[in-house]
Amino acid sequence: MKIPSEIRYFNKKYTNRVMKIIAGRRGSPIALIRHTGRKSGRQYETPIITAKGDGCFIFALTYGKEVDWYRNILANASAELLWRGQWIHLVNPSSLGVRAGRNAFDWPAKLLLRLINIQHYFQMEITATRT
Repeated sequence: MKIPSEIRYFNKKYTNRVMKIIAGRRGSPIALIRHTGRKSGRQYETPIITAKGDGCFIFALTYGKEVDWYRNILANASAELLWRGQWIHLVNPSSLGVRAGRNAFDWPAKLLLRLINIQHYFQMEITATRT
């Protein structure tokens, strides 16, 4: 299951604008992923929930694999993540199984991801960190 498109469009237009205020700051549960448009070449920033793994970050595709930010990351094979006040360069996106993806998250995110039955996860390797 994925979150319905109607909610996705509402979040993209309204909620994400508010979330960008706290995304990526120290103590915030929300990170900010910066990606380059696969057609436009323009830079975009999307608030996102992520989990830190061993040398990587794990992402839940709560709206499915068709979202623009994910398709942009796949096309460029890289992105930058603002997480806890630091910019982190990420490369090599690769799919994860449901169990591995879900288990990377802490409570309560893990419970929520299970309750709404999110089926798609991916990870990216950390290559560099800067403040």
